[in-house]
Amino acid sequence: MVTARRGKNAPGSDDPAQPKGPRVLKKYPNRRLYDTQTSSYITLADVKKMVLEAQDFEVRDAKSGEELTRSILLQIILEEEMGGMPMFSTPLLAQIIRFYGHAMQGLMGAYLEKNLHAFAEMQARFAEQSKGAGFDPQLWSQFMSGQAPMMQGLMGNYLEQSQKLFLQMQEQFQNAGTMFPGMPGVPGFTPPKK
Repeated sequence: MVTARRGKNAPGSDDPAQPKGPRVLKKYPNRRLYDTQTSSYITLADVKKMVLEAQDFEVRDAKSGEELTRSILLQIILEEEMGGMPMFSTPLLAQIIRFYGHAMQGLMGAYLEKNLHAFAEMQARFAEQSKGAGFDPQLWSQFMSGQAPMMQGLMGNYLEQSQKLFLQMQEQFQNAGTMFPGMPGVPGFTPPKK
């Protein structure tokens, strides 16, 4: 389920005319998505628009009822990555893959999520401060692309916060090793003898 901020007329708000809970999208075997709120078929582009508008929704398999929201969001990311300007480099994707099955997999997911949240908050604050200056998103993007040194300065606090977060998580992980000495992937763990 994708969680969004709820406005006055957002689905699930206290407005009796609006349905309670997240908007449900059903995925059929023919790969089509059906929006139960509008009683119509929609595309991945429509789902992307819902994400951008911070709408609360979930995707379910039409037959089994299985939750498929993550799968659909990953499809949208894949389409975006295949487009003109990918966000993730090949080495970054390879590094993410290496964390699957690793003892740090859970911590890495939490670390990335917290960092993305902190980055989004920083972006929102900066956008709010920029409103008075009359910047629109397109002009802002063009301006920032030519401002690498300035951007590095703005990112300094974010990167410092990110580093502190990683060190805290690493410390918690090490503390878990002293509390649970048999935990794999933790300093002090001795693998069982065969």
